[in-house]
Amino acid sequence: MVAMNSVLSQIYNSLCYIQYVTGDELKNARKASAWTQVQAAARLGVTQAYLSMVERGERAVSSELATKAVEVFEVPATALPLMKYQTCAHDAGFFQSMLGSLGYPGFAHLRSSARLNPVEVLMEALDSDDLDSRVTEALAWLPLAYPYLNWEWLTANAKLRDRQNRLGYVVELARQTAARGGHSQLEEELADHVAKLEPSRLVKEDTLCRESMTRAERAWLREHRPKSAEHWNLLTDLTVEQLDHVAL
Repeated sequence: MVAMNSVLSQIYNSLCYIQYVTGDELKNARKASAWTQVQAAARLGVTQAYLSMVERGERAVSSELATKAVEVFEVPATALPLMKYQTCAHDAGFFQSMLGSLGYPGFAHLRSSARLNPVEVLMEALDSDDLDSRVTEALAWLPLAYPYLNWEWLTANAKLRDRQNRLGYVVELARQTAARGGHSQLEEELADHVAKLEPSRLVKEDTLCRESMTRAERAWLREHRPKSAEHWNLLTDLTVEQLDHVAL
């Protein structure tokens, strides 16, 4: 059992780096679970003949099949297929339930059966004009709990939406949290992601998803924000000390 779990872990970790599940990954996950094609097909809700074609690369893995595979093989949420990003307006309840479903302790009571890839949840949250403060505080948890995010997709979409400053600060908060918890390897990995965002840092002033704040609030934050928030040209007073539910 230990050996099989090790194999599955290696397969699932490799899935974290790709946008879509391939036939080979599906085949490897099936074999690691010691299932025949017939057994796996029944669990996936497809025919054995269709699964065979998918595993041979004769048919692409559809979004529906990839999502089902995540459930059947217990693949991490980072392997869920990513769609072409489009701006969508979501209320606080949406982000709270998505974060709860991904395992965030602060919203564990709101978890639902529906899940999105954590990189999509993070991007959609960062692209929001105004977020519930509890959701904003939860964002730094995502890079900690899911360090193998699709960083290429995330960075590209952040730049497309001019949200790289928000992303840089959130990842910096995650790095500081990892440092406080003694997770040195994770801290180094997050520091590397912060460094890669540095060249695209925008001079334009922004908020951390609080566009509705008053002029007085903005003026106060310019004088009292943390140095790292000033570096990323963000008007926010959120610090690592406030992230009670974020620590690993």
